[in-house]
Amino acid sequence: MMPSAWPQLAEFAAQLDFPLDDFQVEACRAVEDDRGVLVAAPTGAGKTVVGEFAVHLALQQGRKAFYTTPIKALSNQKYNDLVRRYGPERVGLLTGDASINGEAPVVVMTTEVLRNMMYAGSSTLTGLGWVVMDEVHYLADRFRGAVWEEVIIHLPPDVRVVSLSATVSNAEEFGAWLGEVRGETEVIVSEHRPVPLWQHMMVGQTLFDLFVEESTGDGGEARVNPDLLQSIRAVDGRGSWDSHWSAGPSRHGRAQANGGGRGEVHRNSRGDGRGRGDDGGRGGRGRSRGDAGSRGQGRGRGRDDYGYGASGRSRGPGGGDGGRGFARGSRPGGGATRVEVINRLERDGLLPAITFIFSRAACDAAVAQLLASGRRLVPEAEGERNRRLVEERVQSLPDEDLGILGYWEFVEGLSRGFAAHHAGMLPTFREIVEELFTAGRIRAVFATETLALGINMPARTVVIERLVKFNGESHVDVTPAEYTQLTGRAGRRGIDIEGHAVVLWSRGLDPESVAGLASTRTYPLRSSFQPTYNMAVNLVRSVGRERARSILESSFAQFQADRAVVGFVRTVRRNEEALAGYAESMQCDLGDFQEYAALRNEIRHLEKEGARQRSASLKAAAAVSLESLRIGDIIRIPAGRHRGLAVVVLPNRGGRGEAASPAVVTEDHHLRRLSLNDVPGPIEPLGTMRVPKHFNAKNPKARRDLAATLRASLPYDPPPRTGQPVPESAVDDRIDELRRRMREHPCHQCPDRENHARWAERWWRLNRETEGLRRKIENRTGTVAKTFDHICELLVRMGYLESDGERVTSHGEQLRHLYTEKDLLAAECLREGIWRRLDPAGLAAVVSALIHEPRRDEVGLAPRWPTEDVREAVERMLDIWSDIDDAEADLGLPRTGAPDAGLAWAVHRWASGRRLEEVLYGSELAAGDFVRRCKQVIDLLGQLTDAADPVLRETARLAASSVLRGVVAADRLD
Repeated sequence: MMPSAWPQLAEFAAQLDFPLDDFQVEACRAVEDDRGVLVAAPTGAGKTVVGEFAVHLALQQGRKAFYTTPIKALSNQKYNDLVRRYGPERVGLLTGDASINGEAPVVVMTTEVLRNMMYAGSSTLTGLGWVVMDEVHYLADRFRGAVWEEVIIHLPPDVRVVSLSATVSNAEEFGAWLGEVRGETEVIVSEHRPVPLWQHMMVGQTLFDLFVEESTGDGGEARVNPDLLQSIRAVDGRGSWDSHWSAGPSRHGRAQANGGGRGEVHRNSRGDGRGRGDDGGRGGRGRSRGDAGSRGQGRGRGRDDYGYGASGRSRGPGGGDGGRGFARGSRPGGGATRVEVINRLERDGLLPAITFIFSRAACDAAVAQLLASGRRLVPEAEGERNRRLVEERVQSLPDEDLGILGYWEFVEGLSRGFAAHHAGMLPTFREIVEELFTAGRIRAVFATETLALGINMPARTVVIERLVKFNGESHVDVTPAEYTQLTGRAGRRGIDIEGHAVVLWSRGLDPESVAGLASTRTYPLRSSFQPTYNMAVNLVRSVGRERARSILESSFAQFQADRAVVGFVRTVRRNEEALAGYAESMQCDLGDFQEYAALRNEIRHLEKEGARQRSASLKAAAAVSLESLRIGDIIRIPAGRHRGLAVVVLPNRGGRGEAASPAVVTEDHHLRRLSLNDVPGPIEPLGTMRVPKHFNAKNPKARRDLAATLRASLPYDPPPRTGQPVPESAVDDRIDELRRRMREHPCHQCPDRENHARWAERWWRLNRETEGLRRKIENRTGTVAKTFDHICELLVRMGYLESDGERVTSHGEQLRHLYTEKDLLAAECLREGIWRRLDPAGLAAVVSALIHEPRRDEVGLAPRWPTEDVREAVERMLDIWSDIDDAEADLGLPRTGAPDAGLAWAVHRWASGRRLEEVLYGSELAAGDFVRRCKQVIDLLGQLTDAADPVLRETARLAASSVLRGVVAADRLD
């Protein structure tokens, strides 16, 4: 029973079918005590219980509660959860897709909806008591994170905030900021996982524990499993994995269970289970022939001695001696196919599993591979239930569009118990996968990392195929925070006694690096907040410029910058004391030694500058000489491995910002490209020779023949030519003048001159360091407010704020309603009237250029103009964007991205009533991506209906209706 001091918590807890953990109790008590709270805990720990208690408390107090989430799918999920508890009449939903019962006492919404509501001064905020900010660590997101800080800063002061975050290492810092801006806030951190997580690597089809023993509480560190290391060395050494049944002595186990020595890590396919031994610790993980342990895989834990496996539960001692273990290998290189991985997990009782693959196409390919193999992971009757559910849920989709949506593969996979999950799928399809997986009706999901963010979809096992992902610009390693987020899905509370994370080994992957990811516990939360044009006009309109400036100075971004400044200031003060001591030590009786030292310091600086100028001049001359080389020119490479004679076989003039790099064949018949590293000065042809017209530089024989001709072309090897001398400059004249003044200075004659000079050198060195720190302090102090000032300066210049910067103009009122990332560009297009001639389909097409961000791997989306009006409008938008970009560069502001018309043709055809198959024909745009972009277009068109003049407002309304049809309309929550 809960103490009477917290009666609401006692009532709430009595309604639950599980006991509250200590951190949940502590957080809920803070909520009932009318304090804000920050809860940082691992995925699956039950943080949302605290948010749900805030909802319960608000209803009991007759106040409103808003439950905010970062993504619509999570909003939909939480809405359904709360409806089941409180009924549809007391719960509402507000997202970009849905508006259901928005005036209910409990409303679930995306964070952007709440932000817009506050700027609009919505009456819905009346009576608001609690706001739950689920997944608040999203404020680190560089694209959308600023919204979280806007909401936290601008909420009315009497509203309490419950912030729910993944485990971060600077929770106290974040909590301290929340306390400053929201009042008293309790920080509650829990690093305990309710379901223990075990780390593994799979080499071939053999599953190894990553660690020999888990970290202990006394500071001991886990050690990487030596059997895993030996197995990988064996694969690397042989270049392949044994493809036959192989036997070897068992070597590995976590502990002795029931007196059973060390067990083998390998398993075979015959229904192994998981044994639990009498004597604590983890037992061996293997099977031995002919002993009592052959029906159970030992996993001693000091509880009872049951085992569970793919074929059901089996009895046997937990561990045993292991004897000789048997493992079936996979193909050369040690990697298993996706079918083999799923087979292995199924045999070991490790399904359901989520396999994270950082590629949409690869997720779909995994499903295709399982379909081609004939695999079935659920009984046929269960599969038919899944098929019927899908058919019911997609009734509103046009039959003609099912093929291009990948429906038939999708439903066949679900009927067999597996599916893909990624942003390229139709959102309705993703929701079906989430629903069926959570209900245990499918057993394997192949997902991109987006699944790890927010959606409550845990599994027994998480598999990670690779630890490298494409971030939109380059391939980068998975960070410890991302690894923890991904593996956090493993282990279903109340269902699994433990979760499992499996990394698939591939050549070049070091288990030590995996161990580092698995054991790192430092995940700092960094603010991504920066003011926007829309934010500026909304703040100036609502609170005035000065008040707006002070509000922005209270952001978490500034809070973190100021905390860093504290350390810089302390260092500057310490340096200033040392500088005073150095200055005293370099005093000279003959004169001002600091003045003399300044002359010496300037001479040294100018000498370096002169050397840099001469080097730069030689480099520029070298670049010009490389660019002027022609096929057949004979040159001499002056340095490096391939120094000597060479002949140019392919000229190159370089690209934008890149030096020329002609290809040459050297006299030792190597092919290489020349760079400025090979020619420190200008290079001149020594002669010319004929290069065959169809010379193939990749053919070794052709290169050898050409090199022989090269050696015969010159009777002797000319001596290397030195770089052209660089004429004396003003720098040299200045150095001569300073040397004269130095020799004439009284301190030049001091017998202790060099001793003083050593102290002077220390003074100058420390002074440079201190000046650098002062610049950092200046740059970090008030950085957010300075950005806001520059934004206001630009808005005044462009007529969105009055000349005094304190009031919003009529154009500013338009900008106030535009929340797109390219808000100022959209406002300028409205002001210039460049969209007024467009029909609804044309307006939808043009607006798509403001929201489309092409993926780096997209091809076939180059602008294709549906009409001349659309082309002219987009070209005019590009002109306007160029002017904005110049102004932003002049003021040092973050740059607005250019409009991209890669989606205009498809959106125009869709808005004109064409079939989805026709719209997407010839492009690599996924149906799910297209639907999502269409929703964003509809959202922005809705903003135009608030911001535009009556004529364009009507066109925008018709355009939104023309886009909201077919799969786009069917995918909206009713």
